[in-house]
Amino acid sequence: MPAETRSIRDSAAVGRFPSVTLGFGEDTEGEEEELEEDDFKKENACRRWLRKACPCCCPQINDDDVTDTMVTGIDDPEKEENTDNPFPGANELKELLLKVQSVDLMKSKAGENRKQHHTDLYQSDNFIIRRGQNFNMWITLSRPFNPNTDKLHLELKTGPLPVVSKRTHVIVPLVEELKENCWGAAVMKQDNQKMMLSVNSPPTAIIGRYQLRVETNSVNGQYLSTHNPANDVHILFNPWCEDDSVYLHSEEERQEYVLNDVGRIYYGTMNQIGVRTWDYGQFDEGILAACLFILEKSGTPPSGWGDPVNVVRVISAMINSVDDHGVVEGNWSGNYSNGTAPTTWSGSVEILSEYHTKKATPVKYGQCWVFAGVVTTVLRCLGIPGRTVTNFSSAHDTDVSLTTDVYLDENLEPIELLNADSIWNFHVWNDCWMARPDLPPGHGGWQAVDATPQETSLGTFRCGPASVTAVRNGQAYLKHDTPFVFAEVNSDKIYWQRNADGTFSQIYSEKKVVGHFISTKAVGSDERNDITTLYKQAEGSVEERIAVETACRYGSKAEAYSTPTAEDVSLDVVMAGGGPEMGGDVELSIVLRNSSSKNRQVSLHSQVAVMYYTGVHKAIVRKDTTDVDILPNEEKSLDWTLEYKDYKDQLVDQAAMMLTLSGRVNETQQVLATQFTFRLTTPDLIIKPIGKAVVGEKMAVEISFTNPLPQVLKAVLFHVEGLGLLPARNINYGDIGSHASVSLTEHFVPTLPGQKKLLASLDCKQLTQVHGVCDITVEDKSNATQ
Repeated sequence: MPAETRSIRDSAAVGRFPSVTLGFGEDTEGEEEELEEDDFKKENACRRWLRKACPCCCPQINDDDVTDTMVTGIDDPEKEENTDNPFPGANELKELLLKVQSVDLMKSKAGENRKQHHTDLYQSDNFIIRRGQNFNMWITLSRPFNPNTDKLHLELKTGPLPVVSKRTHVIVPLVEELKENCWGAAVMKQDNQKMMLSVNSPPTAIIGRYQLRVETNSVNGQYLSTHNPANDVHILFNPWCEDDSVYLHSEEERQEYVLNDVGRIYYGTMNQIGVRTWDYGQFDEGILAACLFILEKSGTPPSGWGDPVNVVRVISAMINSVDDHGVVEGNWSGNYSNGTAPTTWSGSVEILSEYHTKKATPVKYGQCWVFAGVVTTVLRCLGIPGRTVTNFSSAHDTDVSLTTDVYLDENLEPIELLNADSIWNFHVWNDCWMARPDLPPGHGGWQAVDATPQETSLGTFRCGPASVTAVRNGQAYLKHDTPFVFAEVNSDKIYWQRNADGTFSQIYSEKKVVGHFISTKAVGSDERNDITTLYKQAEGSVEERIAVETACRYGSKAEAYSTPTAEDVSLDVVMAGGGPEMGGDVELSIVLRNSSSKNRQVSLHSQVAVMYYTGVHKAIVRKDTTDVDILPNEEKSLDWTLEYKDYKDQLVDQAAMMLTLSGRVNETQQVLATQFTFRLTTPDLIIKPIGKAVVGEKMAVEISFTNPLPQVLKAVLFHVEGLGLLPARNINYGDIGSHASVSLTEHFVPTLPGQKKLLASLDCKQLTQVHGVCDITVEDKSNATQ
């Protein structure tokens, strides 16, 4: 590998004091010109802004290689050996430098790196990995690495202006032991001049293409390898990593929504559903490069590319050509003579390849299914689980009313000028899967995103990601673009008639005309999967009406629905003590208060769902409906119970659950709603020291535990560790019977005196989050014998 060595001249001074030589020879005129050119290439941010804002005042320069610019003491590394060196002994010193001769990323598609990272399907020789996961690499040095005198670290840079503080310039240190959730490299093997490193990336790392360099430091100076494009590192989102916000728990769904490169897209009408096959081709040669090119052309800072919410917003905007010279130009005119008819396309590869090779020239032409097909390709290519979704009888709300409005004149004739809202036979968009820490708990999971340019979002033609759960519940106040998606699937069609004085009155409404047979390809088959119930409550149900009216309170025509005549009933959830325990029934209290002097009847609906700790719903475990009568000024408490058998097969780590309540007061039409999150508590491990704790002397602890579940715990593992007491160790215990109590004794020899803590935890498939701690005072051996 070509290499560069650091200049002994202070790089901070170059360009500012070009005449300073520190007494080591004289600068030539040509060298001064080179330094001035380098300084120009390293212009500051203010000058770059001025150049973009006013090109006449500050002319354009070619800065394509800004990130590769590096000040060194050698102008041409290939001529290094032929340069007469004026410094005595310089050649000998150079030979003692710890140089990087080669880097082997083991990037073969058939290699372990690509297989373990699920990137072996990409038809590319590039090094492609997923964040939050280790990879291995070999480095060959000019001499054996001496950990006592030598230092080494990796440098990864992405974007036009890599900065450490923005995580676009990453320094990967050499560490003795890799830690989760942070960058690090550990030596796995050393064979003379060769070293194998295991490199770890955090699950929040910025995705994209990184330039890789290796820097060494030894007693004889620093050495930095040059950038070799063949060793660029391409980092993607990781749906297999539990700490990645795009983590998808089902392997079957990962195979479908990340790795399947062929899909089905539905079209037609709700009574005549058609289907076509679409080649997503996310692994084809050049598609990953095209997807990263799209992110780069968006002009958004790479520092935001670690958040899938931001990345999806960029994709939604960039797949249509409006605003930003994006990928596909929409055309609904019927005249496609200057391009390709939208119905002609059968896949995304040709479209993305053309956009990339023609340097961001929009491809002609597309309609909704073309935009959606390309979005699915880009999502899956970058590692975000995604699917193509079709909504039949899809509304297009143009005035944020959350209703589909039809305006009629005094004679009941349509007023075309005002009738901007429409209902499409079908509309195709996308779902993408991610946690939503920016929203209240329970709104992670599937998010709707739409690249078809219909309405602007914060000034740009894009839509989403909108939580599908929020859409279902009518929570139109949650970002991004939830009102628009809600109107597409569940708006009422309202007819308005013009009065003699020019005002309009509501004369009729249709409540079941929008949002039917919402469809996507089934997991593992070519069957159609109807996901309507994910987007909306059962048509015509009380819950669906509550969702519609809740949403429309935030629309521009809230008066389309009668407001409550009173709001005098309140709803709350109360939990006793520390909350429900794992293995037992959940017992909560629902409290209704009537502050009026009249009787009130409430139609109350409840549902409880199991959640991941990230807020993503896993499964709804029970639904109930009940009518409650409340006397004047009465506070009524309802006992709510969830039996163990109802939730035992659905629990996930953290054992979190959410109770959602909604209701309506029949007399006043007041809407009630609340969500209550709780978790099932687990028992602690009880740890008791046996004997005196003295440095260098054997002691023991007893660890006891009672199984809270009415079922056998299989393959139980205990983990024990304590600083100054014993290194971490695992104990494979075996099975523990239903409600059985067990104890085990662990022996160890303390190594340090003072107040210490012994930690223990239990893990098995049926039960997690069980742990305990014990304080142990360790005496020094000399004190103990006195």
